[in-house]
Amino acid sequence: MDLDTPTQKIKQRRSMFEQHIGFKLDAIMQQILNARDSYTSKHCERVLSLAEAIGHKLQLNEHEMVVLTLSAGFHDIGKIGIPDHILLKPGKLEPQEYEIIKTHPQIGANILRSLGNPLLDEVAECILHHHEYWDGSGYPGGLSREQIPLISQIISVVDAYDAMTTTRTYRAGATQEEALKVIQKGSGKHFCPNIVDVLTKLSHEIAAG
Repeated sequence: MDLDTPTQKIKQRRSMFEQHIGFKLDAIMQQILNARDSYTSKHCERVLSLAEAIGHKLQLNEHEMVVLTLSAGFHDIGKIGIPDHILLKPGKLEPQEYEIIKTHPQIGANILRSLGNPLLDEVAECILHHHEYWDGSGYPGGLSREQIPLISQIISVVDAYDAMTTTRTYRAGATQEEALKVIQKGSGKHFCPNIVDVLTKLSHEIAAG
Protein backbone atom coordinates (compact mmCIF):
# COMPACT_ATOMS: atom_id res chain seq x y z
CA MET A 1 0.00 0.00 0.00
CA ASP A 2 1.85 3.04 -1.28
CA LEU A 3 1.36 5.90 1.18
CA ASP A 4 4.82 7.45 1.18
CA THR A 5 4.79 10.90 2.76
CA PRO A 6 5.97 13.88 0.69
CA THR A 7 8.62 16.14 2.21
CA GLN A 8 6.16 19.03 2.35
CA LYS A 9 3.72 16.99 4.40
CA ILE A 10 6.45 16.10 6.89
CA LYS A 11 7.27 19.80 7.25
CA GLN A 12 3.60 20.58 7.87
CA ARG A 13 3.44 17.92 10.58
CA ARG A 14 6.52 19.25 12.31
CA SER A 15 5.04 22.75 12.24
CA MET A 16 1.91 21.34 13.86
CA PHE A 17 3.95 19.55 16.53
CA GLU A 18 5.81 22.75 17.38
CA GLN A 19 2.55 24.71 17.54
CA HIS A 20 0.93 22.29 19.98
CA ILE A 21 3.96 21.32 22.05
CA GLY A 22 6.21 24.35 21.94
CA PHE A 23 9.47 22.80 20.74
CA LYS A 24 10.81 20.54 17.99
CA LEU A 25 9.82 17.30 19.70
CA ASP A 26 9.21 15.37 16.49
CA ALA A 27 12.61 16.13 15.02
CA ILE A 28 14.34 15.35 18.32
CA MET A 29 12.49 12.07 18.87
CA GLN A 30 13.01 10.90 15.30
CA GLN A 31 16.74 11.62 15.46
CA ILE A 32 17.02 9.68 18.71
CA LEU A 33 15.04 6.73 17.39
CA ASN A 34 16.83 6.68 14.05
CA ALA A 35 20.21 6.65 15.79
CA ARG A 36 19.00 3.77 17.98
CA ASP A 37 17.23 1.66 15.34
CA SER A 38 16.68 2.92 11.79
CA TYR A 39 14.12 0.19 11.04
CA THR A 40 11.84 1.31 13.87
CA SER A 41 12.15 4.95 12.82
CA LYS A 42 11.06 4.15 9.23
CA HIS A 43 8.34 1.82 10.50
CA CYS A 44 6.89 4.63 12.63
CA GLU A 45 6.77 6.97 9.64
CA ARG A 46 4.91 4.39 7.54
CA VAL A 47 2.49 3.67 10.37
CA LEU A 48 1.90 7.41 10.75
CA SER A 49 1.00 7.83 7.07
CA LEU A 50 -1.45 4.94 6.94
CA ALA A 51 -2.96 5.79 10.33
CA GLU A 52 -3.62 9.34 9.11
CA ALA A 53 -5.42 7.99 6.04
CA ILE A 54 -7.62 5.81 8.24
CA GLY A 55 -8.24 8.70 10.62
CA HIS A 56 -9.53 10.82 7.75
CA LYS A 57 -11.78 7.98 6.59
CA LEU A 58 -13.20 7.77 10.13
CA GLN A 59 -13.76 11.54 10.06
CA LEU A 60 -11.82 12.21 13.25
CA ASN A 61 -11.95 15.81 14.38
CA GLU A 62 -8.92 18.10 14.33
CA HIS A 63 -7.83 17.36 17.90
CA GLU A 64 -8.21 13.63 17.41
CA MET A 65 -6.10 13.83 14.26
CA VAL A 66 -3.35 15.66 16.15
CA VAL A 67 -3.34 12.98 18.86
CA LEU A 68 -3.42 10.24 16.20
CA THR A 69 -0.51 11.74 14.29
CA LEU A 70 1.64 12.13 17.39
CA SER A 71 0.70 8.69 18.74
CA ALA A 72 1.39 6.90 15.46
CA GLY A 73 4.69 8.70 14.97
CA PHE A 74 5.87 7.94 18.51
CA HIS A 75 4.14 4.59 19.12
CA ASP A 76 7.42 2.66 19.30
CA ILE A 77 9.55 5.34 20.95
CA GLY A 78 9.75 3.13 24.04
CA LYS A 79 11.98 0.73 22.11
CA ILE A 80 14.89 3.06 22.83
CA GLY A 81 14.77 1.47 26.30
CA ILE A 82 15.07 -2.12 25.03
CA PRO A 83 18.57 -3.69 25.08
CA ASP A 84 20.30 -4.05 21.70
CA HIS A 85 20.67 -7.82 21.93
CA ILE A 86 16.87 -8.10 22.07
CA LEU A 87 15.71 -5.16 19.92
CA LEU A 88 18.14 -5.93 17.10
CA LYS A 89 18.07 -9.73 17.33
CA PRO A 90 17.92 -11.18 13.79
CA GLY A 91 15.50 -13.95 14.54
CA LYS A 92 12.71 -15.22 16.78
CA LEU A 93 12.74 -13.99 20.36
CA GLU A 94 12.87 -16.30 23.34
CA PRO A 95 9.84 -16.05 25.69
CA GLN A 96 11.77 -14.03 28.27
CA GLU A 97 13.05 -11.70 25.56
CA TYR A 98 9.52 -11.17 24.29
CA GLU A 99 8.42 -10.20 27.80
CA ILE A 100 11.06 -7.47 27.75
CA ILE A 101 9.92 -6.26 24.31
CA LYS A 102 6.40 -6.02 25.75
CA THR A 103 7.56 -3.29 28.12
CA HIS A 104 8.10 -0.79 25.28
CA PRO A 105 4.58 0.73 25.37
CA GLN A 106 4.99 1.53 29.07
CA ILE A 107 8.48 2.94 28.51
CA GLY A 108 7.20 5.14 25.69
CA ALA A 109 4.24 6.36 27.72
CA ASN A 110 6.53 7.20 30.63
CA ILE A 111 8.86 9.20 28.37
CA LEU A 112 6.03 11.36 27.06
CA ARG A 113 4.36 11.80 30.44
CA SER A 114 7.65 13.01 31.88
CA LEU A 115 7.49 16.07 29.59
CA GLY A 116 4.56 17.51 31.54
CA ASN A 117 2.40 18.44 28.53
CA PRO A 118 -1.39 17.74 28.62
CA LEU A 119 -1.49 16.84 24.92
CA LEU A 120 1.40 14.42 25.32
CA ASP A 121 -0.40 12.86 28.29
CA GLU A 122 -3.20 11.93 25.86
CA VAL A 123 -0.65 10.63 23.38
CA ALA A 124 1.02 8.59 26.13
CA GLU A 125 -2.29 6.87 26.93
CA CYS A 126 -2.75 5.90 23.28
CA ILE A 127 0.82 4.64 23.00
CA LEU A 128 0.45 2.63 26.20
CA HIS A 129 -2.45 0.63 24.73
CA HIS A 130 -1.46 0.13 21.10
CA HIS A 131 -0.84 -3.59 21.69
CA GLU A 132 -4.20 -4.27 23.31
CA TYR A 133 -6.43 -6.72 21.42
CA TRP A 134 -10.14 -6.40 20.69
CA ASP A 135 -10.85 -9.64 22.60
CA GLY A 136 -8.84 -8.57 25.66
CA SER A 137 -5.85 -10.84 25.05
CA GLY A 138 -3.34 -8.04 24.41
CA TYR A 139 -1.07 -6.06 26.71
CA PRO A 140 -0.28 -4.29 29.00
CA GLY A 141 -3.78 -3.81 30.46
CA GLY A 142 -5.82 -6.61 28.91
CA LEU A 143 -8.35 -4.02 27.72
CA SER A 144 -11.04 -5.09 25.27
CA ARG A 145 -13.35 -3.55 22.69
CA GLU A 146 -14.29 0.10 23.45
CA GLN A 147 -12.10 0.10 26.57
CA ILE A 148 -9.19 0.49 24.16
CA PRO A 149 -8.69 4.11 23.02
CA LEU A 150 -9.85 4.52 19.41
CA ILE A 151 -6.46 5.85 18.36
CA SER A 152 -4.77 2.81 19.92
CA GLN A 153 -7.16 0.60 17.95
CA ILE A 154 -6.12 2.30 14.70
CA ILE A 155 -2.41 1.99 15.45
CA SER A 156 -2.81 -1.68 16.41
CA VAL A 157 -4.16 -2.55 12.96
CA VAL A 158 -1.69 -0.41 11.01
CA ASP A 159 1.29 -1.53 13.12
CA ALA A 160 0.53 -5.18 12.42
CA TYR A 161 -0.07 -4.55 8.72
CA ASP A 162 3.22 -2.69 8.25
CA ALA A 163 5.20 -5.24 10.26
CA MET A 164 3.92 -8.06 8.06
CA THR A 165 4.63 -6.30 4.76
CA THR A 166 8.16 -5.23 5.67
CA THR A 167 11.13 -7.39 4.72
CA ARG A 168 13.58 -8.03 7.56
CA THR A 169 17.00 -9.71 7.57
CA TYR A 170 15.47 -12.94 8.85
CA ARG A 171 12.31 -13.11 6.68
CA ALA A 172 10.69 -11.78 3.53
CA GLY A 173 7.76 -9.42 3.90
CA ALA A 174 4.26 -10.58 3.02
CA THR A 175 2.45 -9.08 0.06
CA GLN A 176 -0.17 -6.43 0.78
CA GLU A 177 -2.88 -8.92 -0.12
CA GLU A 178 -1.46 -11.59 2.21
CA ALA A 179 -1.16 -9.14 5.08
CA LEU A 180 -4.68 -7.85 4.54
CA LYS A 181 -6.05 -11.42 4.71
CA VAL A 182 -4.30 -11.94 8.07
CA ILE A 183 -5.71 -8.66 9.38
CA GLN A 184 -9.21 -9.61 8.18
CA LYS A 185 -8.89 -13.01 9.86
CA GLY A 186 -8.08 -11.21 13.11
CA SER A 187 -11.11 -8.92 12.85
CA GLY A 188 -13.18 -9.17 16.04
CA LYS A 189 -10.41 -11.08 17.78
CA HIS A 190 -7.24 -9.03 17.62
CA PHE A 191 -8.53 -5.98 15.77
CA CYS A 192 -11.53 -3.66 15.78
CA PRO A 193 -13.85 -4.83 12.95
CA ASN A 194 -14.71 -1.28 11.87
CA ILE A 195 -11.07 -0.30 11.45
CA VAL A 196 -10.31 -3.50 9.55
CA ASP A 197 -13.18 -2.63 7.19
CA VAL A 198 -11.76 0.87 6.67
CA LEU A 199 -8.29 -0.51 5.94
CA THR A 200 -9.79 -2.98 3.45
CA LYS A 201 -11.73 -0.28 1.62
CA LEU A 202 -8.71 2.02 1.62
CA SER A 203 -6.47 -0.68 0.15
CA HIS A 204 -8.99 -1.36 -2.59
CA GLU A 205 -9.22 2.34 -3.42
CA ILE A 206 -5.43 2.62 -3.68
CA ALA A 207 -5.21 -0.55 -5.80
CA ALA A 208 -7.86 0.86 -8.14
CA GLY A 209 -5.85 4.03 -8.54
